[in-house]
Amino acid sequence: MRIAIIGAGNMGSWLVESLCLDYEVGIYDIDRSKLKYFFNSRKFLYYEEILDFAPDLLINAVSLDRTLQVFDEIISYLPDDAIIADITSVKSGLSEYYKKLGRRFVSTHPMFGPTFGNVKDLSNENAIIINESDEEGKEFFRSFYSSLKIKIHEYTFEEHDRTIAYSLSIPFSSTMIFAACMKAQKAPGTTFRKHFSIAEGLLSEDDYLLSEILLSPYSLNQVERIHERLDELIGMIRKRDKEQLYAFFSMLRQNIGLKT
Repeated sequence: MRIAIIGAGNMGSWLVESLCLDYEVGIYDIDRSKLKYFFNSRKFLYYEEILDFAPDLLINAVSLDRTLQVFDEIISYLPDDAIIADITSVKSGLSEYYKKLGRRFVSTHPMFGPTFGNVKDLSNENAIIINESDEEGKEFFRSFYSSLKIKIHEYTFEEHDRTIAYSLSIPFSSTMIFAACMKAQKAPGTTFRKHFSIAEGLLSEDDYLLSEILLSPYSLNQVERIHERLDELIGMIRKRDKEQLYAFFSMLRQNIGLKT
C-alpha cells in the first residue's frame, strides 16, 4: 500500500514514523524545511509528485482549519479509487463534505495526540473510527491502531462529536479557568505543578482547535455543568458546611471509580 500524508506537524510526523517501515510512505508540507528530518519515506515538494506516486490512501494531517481546503486542493491529484482520510478532533461538517465529494473516505481520531500522549507506549490510549467510513479504510486503521495496542472505538459522526464535547470541553474549560486564576507561585506544590504542566500543554495547541472544541454544538451543556457544580461548591464553602463537603467528596470519588 502507498500512503501519502499531508502535513508534517506533530501528528503527521508521528504517522510517517509509525507507518514508513511497513508501507511505502510519502510526506508533503507547505513548509519544505520540515521535510528534511524524515527517513524511509518520499518527500513531495509539489502536488504533482503525489499524482505520480498514485497513493492508495491519503491522510490529511494539516490543522483543523485547513482540512477541507487541502482536500479541495489535492483531490484532482489522486487516483479515483484512492481513499482519503482525516484525523480531525472535531468532525462538524465532514459528513456533508464527504457525501458531496462522493469518494471513498475514512475518518478517524487518535485521541492521545503527541502533545500529551506517550507515543512510545500507547497501550493506555484510545482512537475513534467513524462508522460511516469505507470498509477498507476502517480495516486499515483497525490494524494500525491494534499494532500499537491502542484501544479502538467506533462511533457515528454525531456520536463522535458528542463524545468529544464531553471528554474535551470539560477538561479544556477547567484547565482554562485554572490558567485564568494563575499568579506567580514561589513554592508550588506537586498538585499545582501537575495542573500547570497540563495548562502549558493545552495552551500550546492552536487557537482554532481550542475554539472549535468549545464552540461545538454539544459543548455548552458540558461547560454549564462545570458552572453548576462550582456554584454548589462555593455555597458549601460560604456556609462552611463540612457535612455537605464530605458528601460532595464521596460523590466525587464514586464518579471517578474510587472506593469510599
